[in-house]
Amino acid sequence: MDTLPNVDTVQQPQQSSAKGEDRDNTTSPTQSSTITTATANNSPLTSRPHTPSLFQVTDTKQNPYASKLRNNPVDLNGFSWPSVGTEQRRSETAEEKELRVAKMADAVRTLLECIGEDPDREGLLKTPERYAKALMFFTKGYDELMNEVVNDALFDEDHEEMVVVRDIDIFSLCEHHLVPFCGKVSIGYIPNRRVLGLSKLARIAEMFSRRLQVQERLTKQIAVALDNILQPQGVAVVIEASHQCMVMRGVQKPGSKTITSFMLGRFRSDPKTREEFLSLVK
Repeated sequence: MDTLPNVDTVQQPQQSSAKGEDRDNTTSPTQSSTITTATANNSPLTSRPHTPSLFQVTDTKQNPYASKLRNNPVDLNGFSWPSVGTEQRRSETAEEKELRVAKMADAVRTLLECIGEDPDREGLLKTPERYAKALMFFTKGYDELMNEVVNDALFDEDHEEMVVVRDIDIFSLCEHHLVPFCGKVSIGYIPNRRVLGLSKLARIAEMFSRRLQVQERLTKQIAVALDNILQPQGVAVVIEASHQCMVMRGVQKPGSKTITSFMLGRFRSDPKTREEFLSLVK
């Protein structure tokens, strides 16, 4: 299980005043494009601070905030924001995993009966097990650990200009109706002499999206995780997605898009830097 980040040494992100951005509950990209571009010339010349171990337990006597993190694993735990049942799922044996899928399949069979279907007819005989396994895949982000995702892809590099990876495909499930929402995420950051392997940006987005989510939280989780891991000069994340809960049901508005953004550091404090990023990801 992930341990907690050393919040004494890891810089905490600024709290946003925008409505909806204060909720802390997080693929291989197809046709993703990478952009490196210059930003303002006033980048700090001092060397970046030493980055501590990502998941180091903090002494709660020295930092009361660490106690909050420890007692509320849904908010923060090793930058992974797992639910209260995640550790049990992660630590299961192969036999226990089979029992979990069988339990889920029984529940799906009940659902089929409740909607008026015959779960014993030919076309539905294996549907409960199929759907149970599919749902485990749709939520595989609960099984992933940030240490394993980042691995050894952190590199010291004398680079302090904006790095952007855009149009990363993401697929997630709306936690309110358990129907899909999908779209693209664009991620930018300004290094502080430390860079992350480009594919890891997509993998972090994949880890957080393969869970029950709301788009606002997903956007923030990606940004906050990168800010803690890299300690950069700034992080920016923009997601544009289509929600089937608005298309297949409810207001039934096909073609509608939801756009969310979350900015930290220079992207939040410097309008020109923010404008440059937004122009690049259009």
